[in-house]
Amino acid sequence: MSRQAIYQEQKRIVNRESELLKVKHLVLSLRLEMPRIGTRKLYYLLSKQFDQQGIKIGRDALFDYLRREKLLVKPMKSYTKTTYSKHWLHKYENLLKECELNRPEQVYVSDITYIKSHQKTHYLSLVTDAYSRKIMGYKLSDDMSSENMVQALKMAVENRKSTLPLIHHSDRGLQYCSKIYQEVLAKNGITPSMTDGYDCYQNALAERINGILKNEFLIYKCKDGQTLEKLLKTAIEIYNNKRPHLSLKMKTPNFIHEKNQPGNLTG
Repeated sequence: MSRQAIYQEQKRIVNRESELLKVKHLVLSLRLEMPRIGTRKLYYLLSKQFDQQGIKIGRDALFDYLRREKLLVKPMKSYTKTTYSKHWLHKYENLLKECELNRPEQVYVSDITYIKSHQKTHYLSLVTDAYSRKIMGYKLSDDMSSENMVQALKMAVENRKSTLPLIHHSDRGLQYCSKIYQEVLAKNGITPSMTDGYDCYQNALAERINGILKNEFLIYKCKDGQTLEKLLKTAIEIYNNKRPHLSLKMKTPNFIHEKNQPGNLTG
């Protein structure tokens, strides 16, 4: 190899590393808001900026670069049981087995998960629109009482934009079967639906949304519940309005929820 060829190769390497450094800065900037967002979503969100800055990098090359820089997101696995379903209260039929989702506010799914602060263990109740994946209501509390779970449901009801028939799907937990919870559903004309066994996959979507919040946003332990509540509010805003979903063809939950309201549908 000639001396000129060696110098040209060295120059290409230096230029490429300079280009990749720009990629790293863009990735780290986006991860300030979404600390554990995956590489596919990163590539989708940053593609326009890559083009604007003249950065040539494909999705596979981005995977390779982030792997080299130890910036790939490692999976987090944890499970704590928050459902007590061996109780005497009435349990409702699973209506989702024959249900085909075709619009927002057709089915709400609910679930409870735990989040720890340095102070204690807290419990997060979420109500999510199954079609758009938008979080419609939430409540952070220090216990799993039905009264606290109802607050998340009431928020979800207040955020409704249509009066079309709505199903509320959950596991068979004591809180969802309670009189106070069922009264709020009935008052708002919402039909209850529950898993028909102890298979957690029958409420997989609700658990998936819980997992996204905990594993991508709430990754640092807060000092107390008040700080956690502020962080949670910001995380849900970002999740609903900025984080794309593979299942939504890389659109955000709020975009799908707004676009597919009955009054906005065309064709």
